[in-house]
Amino acid sequence: MKKKRQIKIWVLVVVILAIILVISGGITLYAHLHSINHQEVAYVESMVEKQQHLEEDFDLDGFTIDNAKVILNPYGNSPLTALIAFDTKEEVEVKVTIPGKDESTTYTHTFDQTKEHRLPIYGLYADTINQVKVEYEEEGNLVSKTIEIETEALPDDMIIPEDVYADKEKLGNDLYFYTPSSSGYTCAYDVNGDVRWYFTNYALWKIDRLENGHLLVSTERLVNSPYYMTGLYEMDLLGKIYTEYSLEGGYHHDYYEMPNGNLLVASDDFNNNDGTVEDYIVELDRKTGKEVKHFDLKDILPMEDGRSENWSSYDWFHNNSVWYDEATNSITLSGRHQDAVINIDYETGELNWIIGDPTNWSEEYQKYFFTPVGDDFEWQWSQHAAMITPEGYVFILDNGNNKSKIKDEYVPADASYTRGVMYKIDTDKMTIEQVWEYGKERGSEFYSPYISDVDYLGKNHYIVHSGGIVYVDGKNSNQPAGFSEGAELLSDTVELIDDEVVFELKLPTNNYRVEKMSLYTDQDKFSTEKAKRLGSLGKTEVTRTETGAILSSRKIDDTYQSHDVTLEREIDRLVVKGQFKRENEVEVVLYQNLHSNIYQVRVSKKPYTALCVDIFTEEETENGISITKYINAEGLSGKYSIYLRIDGVLYDTGEYVEF
Repeated sequence: MKKKRQIKIWVLVVVILAIILVISGGITLYAHLHSINHQEVAYVESMVEKQQHLEEDFDLDGFTIDNAKVILNPYGNSPLTALIAFDTKEEVEVKVTIPGKDESTTYTHTFDQTKEHRLPIYGLYADTINQVKVEYEEEGNLVSKTIEIETEALPDDMIIPEDVYADKEKLGNDLYFYTPSSSGYTCAYDVNGDVRWYFTNYALWKIDRLENGHLLVSTERLVNSPYYMTGLYEMDLLGKIYTEYSLEGGYHHDYYEMPNGNLLVASDDFNNNDGTVEDYIVELDRKTGKEVKHFDLKDILPMEDGRSENWSSYDWFHNNSVWYDEATNSITLSGRHQDAVINIDYETGELNWIIGDPTNWSEEYQKYFFTPVGDDFEWQWSQHAAMITPEGYVFILDNGNNKSKIKDEYVPADASYTRGVMYKIDTDKMTIEQVWEYGKERGSEFYSPYISDVDYLGKNHYIVHSGGIVYVDGKNSNQPAGFSEGAELLSDTVELIDDEVVFELKLPTNNYRVEKMSLYTDQDKFSTEKAKRLGSLGKTEVTRTETGAILSSRKIDDTYQSHDVTLEREIDRLVVKGQFKRENEVEVVLYQNLHSNIYQVRVSKKPYTALCVDIFTEEETENGISITKYINAEGLSGKYSIYLRIDGVLYDTGEYVEF
């Protein structure tokens, strides 16, 4: 009897196991079939991928000067450039001349000796048959050839100068490179105000040239709203990218190339518990793209001190510039929302000094402030672009907002002014002296309540750029353009030599920064080397996980479609966009092999107080707020079915993503 009972128990166990296997097998089969029924999400090629495909189609070999290969706008993003390709029997230097309207707008460049000539041509005029001259000596003879390159007209939304003044006897033929903060393109104007280069992809914030001759500009992709970009492109004026640097905290406002070649970058720590932004600096290794050092300003300064009108708990410092000074091994930063320019030790991160009005700062921090000496001294307010000059002076763009930390003493916009100001500091005596300024004499016509720039071109040779002049109903505004519907905008750039204005350019828009740079450098050399992608956007935090098959979900219906959901796959992430209201509870579900990753989508719109760039602002309509959720590829592998849970209802999108 005992043996019979044991046999029955074993039979029961086998039956139960069989049932479990059937059920689990059915679930697995269901999951497999369900995945098959999904379509792959639409793929959006990156600029690096597009570039690789374009270069695969380049045919540059076997041409002579008489039938030279000419590719206009070879990378599809720089319309006033071209690539000329031909070979010679001997190794020769080749000189190119891009004719301008006068000597000050004509450009020449001589390329290094070689037999295979791949010549990047910059500075073409739009809507013109440009007569580009190519010259070299071969076998004792001068070879000269004029190559016609016809360009298309400028786009209708290109910003054309309203007014240009140029003392050409005191100017060379360098160009003025601008980055937009509202309408317009990243572009370059010559001394006549003609557009000689522009970039069709959004490149915001700083534009500058690295030691190797390449430009460094922002990527066109957001990592977070309203204007935090995924990183930086190292590229040439043809628009060819050599390296893409991605940062987990993204990039905003400014960077600095250090003597060792690394990059100091204004970034964010989106995972910090306080939820703050624009208070984090990273050092990026140029060879690996990895973060090798960081500075969290919450560890250095009190968040509540020195508040300006635009201070908020999440954007308390609003760092808008980064500058490394090798002489003192220190970093200078500009905190707009504390009206403070600060200097920290590069090795330790300890605070060295603060420039600004010490009103409303804690007693323990008073020792870091300077005492003014000399006549006609003024503090700076809501400043930008702080730097250390070769003389050791601190050079700042003083926007001039309010000119006080006490609300009852605020100066109105129509009585304010923006200026470039230079201070001499004594860190032993802790004194500060104002040694130079420009802009005060211009009054409110030169008042820019946000953005703007100063540049040091040489001793007594400076640029002061009031880039964010805003008029509402014909009166000066104290707010950025993004807060003022129907505002009239102006950008006014002044170049001075020995306190004399030698150049001024006015544009009917707002521009973040301007850099004066040559068209060509000694390092200009075209290469089809494959672009490198360095760094990482990091892992996207999973809100929670669930185990088990998804046995019940709703197909796409009118309610789902009312949210205008779109799904896209980029090279390094999934992008989910939609319109949702604040009361909506939204989650993205990535399902794979009985396992679900759940990602919460926050539906909110912060009351931004410093919208430095109004190109990517969150739109709010009667259907809700335009929201984007980025789910990075790092840490994910394989095929995932995509679901969206909206207010507790799980929707099957019918699409999958594969990493």
